[in-house]
Amino acid sequence: MGDLGRMEIFDCIDAVARPLHDFGDEFMSDEATSAIGLRAGFPPGRGFYCRGRFGVLGEVPLPVVQAVQGFLGPGLISAGWLAGRSVMPAEAAAACYAQAIWQWGRAHIPGDVDVEHFNRLAQQLIDAADADALPLFAGWRAQPYPDQDPVGAAMQRVHVLREHRGACHLAAVRLSGLTAQAAMVINLGTEQAAHYGWEASHPATATLLPRWQRAERLTTELQAPLYATLTSRQRTEFARLVGGLTMASPLTR
Repeated sequence: MGDLGRMEIFDCIDAVARPLHDFGDEFMSDEATSAIGLRAGFPPGRGFYCRGRFGVLGEVPLPVVQAVQGFLGPGLISAGWLAGRSVMPAEAAAACYAQAIWQWGRAHIPGDVDVEHFNRLAQQLIDAADADALPLFAGWRAQPYPDQDPVGAAMQRVHVLREHRGACHLAAVRLSGLTAQAAMVINLGTEQAAHYGWEASHPATATLLPRWQRAERLTTELQAPLYATLTSRQRTEFARLVGGLTMASPLTR
């Protein structure tokens, strides 16, 4: 960070990337989110998550879902996508998932955060993004925001920005010579990687760590054009708003 009230592009991205990611992760893994899926008719497990999150892709074959999302093991995606297919069409599942996002945001975003200002700055970033080769981000960017619900809309923008970084990271991982599975093992370890569907993973070797570090740098570089559309003062404001909105998400503490 530079002088008071100013923030450079990479500083801003580094400040907001982890809180946005982890706040979105909390939503996805919350039992309250799963309960919404159960009430909508989805079976226990990953059906609501897979059909809802990836439903923005439309009625695509399973290998397409796997290729677009990348970081979850094929067995997890296969079970979840197929389990949710009989419950509702992909478009309806995505809309249901969006409603879960709004509801979770209303329950978890602090009341003293200026969500209107966050929404303006976040939307400027979202609008500035080039969605080429980022279909999951493009799908979520096209989803409508809730009327008269700025808090729910703020949570949806958190989700959309999270999908942007995730899609950029998948591209960066492959550019750096890693598989998505290897990146997950390097980042999380074999035990946590198994939680995300990579049960047969081997421990990462030290020789792969520089590739993962390069992928992290490339991810930030791919996001830089978005944040370049904000002034340095706006970047400072956005980082402050993200910190307040996510309360520096407990996963980062």
